[in-house]
Amino acid sequence: MDTVDQLSHTDGDRSRIVRILAFVPRILSSKPHIIFLTVLGVYLVVLPLLSVHVSAFAELVGGNYTNVTSDLGACIAAGGTIHLIKSHREHRSELAKLQLLVADLHRKLDAKA
Repeated sequence: MDTVDQLSHTDGDRSRIVRILAFVPRILSSKPHIIFLTVLGVYLVVLPLLSVHVSAFAELVGGNYTNVTSDLGACIAAGGTIHLIKSHREHRSELAKLQLLVADLHRKLDAKA
């Protein structure tokens, strides 16, 4: 059982928080969020390099290139984590199926002997 699954079986408030926090990587690595950050990066980084004026308020609210690039890095890391977890779960289910097949084969061999 995964740590998140174990934590979600505790008291009601904590399980709700754990379930909400479990969605954070999915939200961070979602395509709309990555597109938003890319557009924000173009607006806050590329346009000023092309001598287009970006207001100080927009920079204050939107952040600077460091914030935008670190957010994109977090999105990439979250997406990688989700991929690894999914891959691990698929691998674990394949191993469980293989274990059942081997156990069945042993039973058949023992029955013949």
